Amino acid sequence: MGITTSFLRIFKGLPSARRIAFVMGKLYKQFVDKDIKNFEEFHIAVLDIFNTLNSALPGKHYDAPSRKEVEACFASLKDVSEAKRKQRFIHFMKKRVDRCRREDSTMVTGVITPVAAMAAKKAAENVPQLDIIKVVPDVVFVPTVTLLAIFFVKLIRIILLRRIASPYM
Repeated sequence: MGITTSFLRIFKGLPSARRIAFVMGKLYKQFVDKDIKNFEEFHIAVLDIFNTLNSALPGKHYDAPSRKEVEACFASLKDVSEAKRKQRFIHFMKKRVDRCRREDSTMVTGVITPVAAMAAKKAAENVPQLDIIKVVPDVVFVPTVTLLAIFFVKLIRIILLRRIASPYM
């Protein structure tokens, strides 16, 4: 954890676009500047980069690009100058590594749901038909309702994104 926090302190004054360029430049130096002669070595280096990103940076884990995408990148890097190669590689990585974006709907649901769950439970305790709700302790009820609400918000978001991506569903 100490390495991660010291690594993140480097970025204190840098804007996010410069942070990404800095990280990609360092990764390029560390992994791709090696003497890579064939596609297999290049593919292993790209997988190493994603492994390093996933193990070092907190938060979202990034999926490695498909083999076809890596082959296309490797083909575009052949027979070009060093500066152009670095620029194309950084562009490839920026395209494949999405910045971690906060989902506002999930955040709002996680903040509002516990309060709403407690209010709903207190209101339901006064209804004779829902008298059984008094048996469930608050410590179990509130986190369960919150997790279910976050789950359904994420599920609805996934369904809506699929419908937007493919209108024939």
